[in-house]
Amino acid sequence: MALKTKLHPRNQHMAGYDFARLVAQTPDLEAFTIRNPRGQTTIDFQDVNAVRMLNRALLKTHYDIDFWDLPSGYLCPPIPGRVDYIHYLADLLAESHSHGIPRGRQIKVLDIGTGASLVYPLIGQREYGWHFTGVDIDAGAIKSAQQICDSNAMDITLKMQTAPENIFRGVIEPRDAFHVTMCNPPFHASMEQARKGTQRKWSNLGKGPSKQLNFGGQNAELWYPGGEVKFIARMIGQSAQFANQCLWFTSLVSKKDNLEPLHRLLGKSRVADVKVVDMAQGQKTSRFIAWTYMTKNQRSAFASKAMT
Repeated sequence: MALKTKLHPRNQHMAGYDFARLVAQTPDLEAFTIRNPRGQTTIDFQDVNAVRMLNRALLKTHYDIDFWDLPSGYLCPPIPGRVDYIHYLADLLAESHSHGIPRGRQIKVLDIGTGASLVYPLIGQREYGWHFTGVDIDAGAIKSAQQICDSNAMDITLKMQTAPENIFRGVIEPRDAFHVTMCNPPFHASMEQARKGTQRKWSNLGKGPSKQLNFGGQNAELWYPGGEVKFIARMIGQSAQFANQCLWFTSLVSKKDNLEPLHRLLGKSRVADVKVVDMAQGQKTSRFIAWTYMTKNQRSAFASKAMT
């Protein structure tokens, strides 16, 4: 199978950043633009403020988001890769939907760790009209997400998870039904590991040392004891309790080597199906793992009932 090198075909950022269009929509971006050695317009991606302004311009230009901002120190996500996760989830849901890619607010998505940026619900609602429930353990993140939601008149439900050891418990109520859950888990095992990861990234890009963490980020956004394997393992363990309330459970997996232990865990969990969906952005590759406790017939029945 050939490795993917391009973004999803429906991703609006397939052709890269059109800075002339972005600056026209968000004039404040121009102050952050620079020329690379080839004379092309870009920004300094090591500058958190520049990345924040680029995101603001992208969300305004492509997704009609009039207001978007972050409190200092919160994770500022790169938009194109986040968009890919949404589009590949749409393809996954289409497998149980006879009429193609499902659209509309009857499609329910649970975003675990939605963050201060609220980026997945914003994009998913604008692209497909889905209804999102965003969950976070950080009160500051919820406050920021609510401000973004309110300022753009978005129909997004936000919930505070008051028990950090829980992922689905306390969030999925008995009457809830979700088509898919999504998550960008903390992938480092410690703050020190997060800092080393940032230094490796800038070295690979030919940049000097940086005191900044990768695009900012709070502790809960960047690291978790045991890293992403432990976090997703907890997610897998709790998902069984809600096996009949969700079509697909999914999570990003930053390191390919982590797939093997996750497959072993899922093999012991009596899931009906597991998929790994590869994604790519140039030389960077990523993926998400998806599991379901429902057979194909059960998935189709669940999808039909949930969409009525």
